[in-house]
Amino acid sequence: MENYETLNVITEHADDFVYILELDRPDAMNSLSTQMAVELIECLKDLKDRKDIRVLILTGAGEKSFCTGADLKERKTMNNDQWKKQHDIFEDAYQMIREFPYPVIVAVNGYALGGGMEMMLSCDLRYVADHAKMGLPEVTLGIIPGVGGTQLLPRAIPVALAKEFLLTGKHIPAERALGAGLINGIFTGAELREKTLEVAKTIAKNAPLSLQSIKKSVDKGLQTDLNTALSIELDQYYKCANSEDRQEGVLAFNEKRKPNWQGK
Repeated sequence: MENYETLNVITEHADDFVYILELDRPDAMNSLSTQMAVELIECLKDLKDRKDIRVLILTGAGEKSFCTGADLKERKTMNNDQWKKQHDIFEDAYQMIREFPYPVIVAVNGYALGGGMEMMLSCDLRYVADHAKMGLPEVTLGIIPGVGGTQLLPRAIPVALAKEFLLTGKHIPAERALGAGLINGIFTGAELREKTLEVAKTIAKNAPLSLQSIKKSVDKGLQTDLNTALSIELDQYYKCANSEDRQEGVLAFNEKRKPNWQGK
């Protein structure tokens, strides 16, 4: 698979071992329709088992918006049963982002609101354009975040700040998000994709088993007590220590050359 485009999602093989998924509904602020969520699931399923991927970048088309959450024009026609069925699809898509075996980097090129911010929170690293604004405005619509916002946000920043953002529904400028520790960095809109790709390339040079094991150790360890978390880390450590790639890494170091990782 090289580059290909579905109706609402574009997949790009941007560099060795780096793929980009781009939400492609710029005229609708890249809001999440049912069809887009289905396509996102299909693309993630295809990518997660590929041998030529070590990092995934998630971004949106255009310069105004990464994603503004669920398409409310679509939702206004739904009854409760239809709303629930759509939300089930959204849950599956966001879970696949969180559980993607390799690091997922989000490049937020504009508004990340509601489900858009929850999608951002589902990623491992977060870089945003200087004009980007984030927020969880569900409280102003009579609902609450439903694909991770109330759980992921207080795991990313201090609880009092998370509650402030959740309870007010206000937009969060890029600089405040950086100060809160919510994002990893800010770039100009023109630089965002290139700079994010540079980070992805740096990560993609490393051993694929190590990348998977670090992500798994951190994510699973955060969900349990310290002793259990250390056991999770040790399991992943020996998975890497007993691998062919560990032997290759030591050999390459001593031979002063770049390692040739095989992922085994």
